[in-house]
Amino acid sequence: MFTLSFDEYIQMKQFYGKDVNSNLSIELVNYINEGGFPRTIQIDDITAKMTYVTGVINEIFEKDIRQRVKIKDVATFETVRKYLINNFGATTSVKALTDAMNNDGINVSRATVTKYIDTLIDAKILYECNRFDMKSKKSLSGEKKYYLADLSFYYSQNTDNRINYGPVLENIVYIYAKSCDYSVSVGRIGKLECDFIFRQSSNNYSYVQVSYTIMQSKETEDREYRPLESIKDNYDKYVITTDYALQNRNGIKHINLMEFMAAGKGF
Repeated sequence: MFTLSFDEYIQMKQFYGKDVNSNLSIELVNYINEGGFPRTIQIDDITAKMTYVTGVINEIFEKDIRQRVKIKDVATFETVRKYLINNFGATTSVKALTDAMNNDGINVSRATVTKYIDTLIDAKILYECNRFDMKSKKSLSGEKKYYLADLSFYYSQNTDNRINYGPVLENIVYIYAKSCDYSVSVGRIGKLECDFIFRQSSNNYSYVQVSYTIMQSKETEDREYRPLESIKDNYDKYVITTDYALQNRNGIKHINLMEFMAAGKGF
């Protein structure tokens, strides 16, 4: 069960008779700031929206996690929780996180950190995204990425609401793909990394790079296309951005994130 993906957010606003801006870039920012809890769409005041979301999140943490799992060391759990939520979309190593906490004077074992992460995953706060080596065709142990079930888990808990579009757009694409029933992993190709590999049950694959824009410079464009160009099979490859001026390069499809998802398209 997922909160609303971007296309569902637009559809829900239309269902409730709310204005949908014809500029989907504005709706994307609204979606990022408000999150995907359906009830928030019925609330017009932004402060009331955030109060509602904060209440939902606090209830999840209190009833679904602390009471059910009966966490004894709440302070250490909170440290792990805040770190993962504040660093969503970043490559994370349980060992490195455990070592950093111990160096900061927090006495915790790797097993306990793993348990806390699993608790957040079980509660559908986080989703775990494994890394996959495309040469050996094997999953990589150790470092993983964690994405938020809903971006409001970050924005309701932080006073700095500036949008870091890198992990935010990755998170949106990840949730959209999962809601469309794709299996998702991060791809490694030698020293390069492909943001996502999507797989359907039919074993059809697609490869995806996500960026806010590739129009700033040729260097930016090359950086996003290079991992996909190094993949030598014939599955579909996509560069997803918020750009409206689109291009195709070496058979790789450049698509606009908002229009693609608002139309409910598949990869």
